[in-house]
Amino acid sequence: MSSKAFTMMEILVVIAVVAVLAAVAIPAASSVLSRAKSAACLSNLRQIGVGLQSYLADHNMQMPNLLAGRRSTSDSGPVIDEALADYVGDRSVFLCPADASIGKSSGTSYFWNTALNSQFTTSLNFLELVDALSRIPILSDKEGWHRHADSKVNFLYADGHATSDLQLFTGKE
Repeated sequence: MSSKAFTMMEILVVIAVVAVLAAVAIPAASSVLSRAKSAACLSNLRQIGVGLQSYLADHNMQMPNLLAGRRSTSDSGPVIDEALADYVGDRSVFLCPADASIGKSSGTSYFWNTALNSQFTTSLNFLELVDALSRIPILSDKEGWHRHADSKVNFLYADGHATSDLQLFTGKE
C-alpha cells in the first residue's frame, strides 16, 4: 500500500524553493515598478510641455511668470499647476507617480524654472545658454524619486523633450 501524503522533508524543500524564488522576484518586480513610475513621470512632463506650447501660443510666445512651487495648495501665488490647468486636460499630469506625498499637498510634483519667467521663447536665456533650447530646463522633479536613474530627477527642456539626464553642461548640442 503506497502513501500519497507528502513527507515533512518534501514540504520543507517546497517552502525553501518558494522562498528563494520570492527573494529573487520581489527586488526585480520592485525595480520594474520603479522604472514604470519614472516612465510615467517623463510622460507627464511631456504632456505638460505640450500644454505649455498651447499656453505660449495663446500668450504671444511669452513664458508665464510663476513661482518655483509652493508648500501647500492653500498658499497663494501663480504656480504651474494652476497656470496650465486648462491646457493639459487632466490635472493628474502634475503628479509624478513616484511622488508619494509632496505633489498631493503642494499641487504638483514639479519645480518651475523661475529664471525663465516672462521671457519670450524666441530669446530664452538661462545661464548664458542662449539658443540652446535642448539644454534649458523648464521643469524638474521636486525630489529625487527615481532611485534607479543616475540623476534620480526628471527634466522637461525648452525644446519639448523630457529626460532623466541633466544636460546643462554636457557639451551636447
